[in-house]
Amino acid sequence: MLKDILNHADIATLIADEDAARTFIESLRWPNGVGCVHCGSCKVYAITANKAKSVRKGLYKCGDCGGQFTVTVGTIFEDSRIPLNKWFHAIHLLCSSKKGMSAHQIHRTLGITYKSAWFLMHRIRYAMAEEPLASQLTGIVESDETYIGGKAKNMHADVRKQKIQGRGAVNKEAVVTLVERGGRVKTTHVGHVTGDNLKEVLRANVAKEARIMSDESAMYLGVDKEYADHQSVNHKNGEYVRGEAHVNTSESVHSLMKRGVIGVYHHWSPTHLHRYCSEFDFRFNRRKMADGERTVEAFRKVEGKRLMYRDSSRKNK
Repeated sequence: MLKDILNHADIATLIADEDAARTFIESLRWPNGVGCVHCGSCKVYAITANKAKSVRKGLYKCGDCGGQFTVTVGTIFEDSRIPLNKWFHAIHLLCSSKKGMSAHQIHRTLGITYKSAWFLMHRIRYAMAEEPLASQLTGIVESDETYIGGKAKNMHADVRKQKIQGRGAVNKEAVVTLVERGGRVKTTHVGHVTGDNLKEVLRANVAKEARIMSDESAMYLGVDKEYADHQSVNHKNGEYVRGEAHVNTSESVHSLMKRGVIGVYHHWSPTHLHRYCSEFDFRFNRRKMADGERTVEAFRKVEGKRLMYRDSSRKNK
C-alpha cells in the first residue's frame, strides 16, 4: 500500500504510467466499487472500445441516469491534460517536502510548462484546504500572528521608496495562527491584524472552554472574558516562557512557513497567501504520518473540489 512506501523511487515504480495511476486513484475514490458521480447509483459498467469506435480509457456509464464519467470527473483533475501519473508525482512531492515545492521545480521535474505547473500546484493546495473544523480547538491553544513579506531594503529601489526599511508590518500581509498543543493548527490570512478580526478568528475556531496563550499584544484585551483562561508572556521584557504560558509552538509554525518563503517560494502574493497557508496547515496537521500516508490523505481530498483557471487569481476562492 502506498502509505507504507517512503521514497519517491518506489512510487515511480508503482505508478509507472497513466493507466496505473488511474487504477490506483479509482481504488482510493471507490474502495467499495465504482459509483456514479452524477446520481450515486452502483449500476455502472465500463465502456470499452470495439471495432466501430475507440473510447477513452477508464470511461464508465451509469445504468440509471445514463451519464458518462471517469474517475477525474468532479475532482481537481477534471479536464486536465496533464497525465495522472504526473499529478501523482506532484502531490507526493508537495506532501513529502517539509518546506514545500515550487512550481518552477515541478515544471523542471515533470517536464510540463511553468504555467501548467503553477496552476497544478494551486489546484493541489485548493484540495488540501481543510473544511471548517468539525470540532473547535480545545485544551491549551496558542494564538500568535506574524507578517509575510520581504524586507524593503532587499527590494528594487522603486519599490523600496514606498516601503519601510527592515522589519515591520507595513506593506506586509498578516496571518493569525492558532495551535492546539499536541494537536491541530489553523492559519488564517487576515491582511492586517486588529483586535476585532483577531477575536473573530478565535471565536470561529476555538472552543470557549479552551485556555488561550498569547504574547503581550493589546489586541488580546478582553479575551479573558470570553474564554476559560487567558495567559500571556511579555516578549518585550525578555519573557518567553512562564509555566504553561508560551507561544513557542505557533512561532515554530511561523518559522517553518518563512523558511518556505525564503528558501523555496521566495514570494507569496496576497491573492494566493490563503492557499499557501492551507498547504502548510495540511502538512503540519499530518506531521506524524509517513510521506506515503500523507499523500493518500491528499488524494482523498480531491473529490468535490474544482478550481478553474479564471478563478485562480481571485482572492479567497
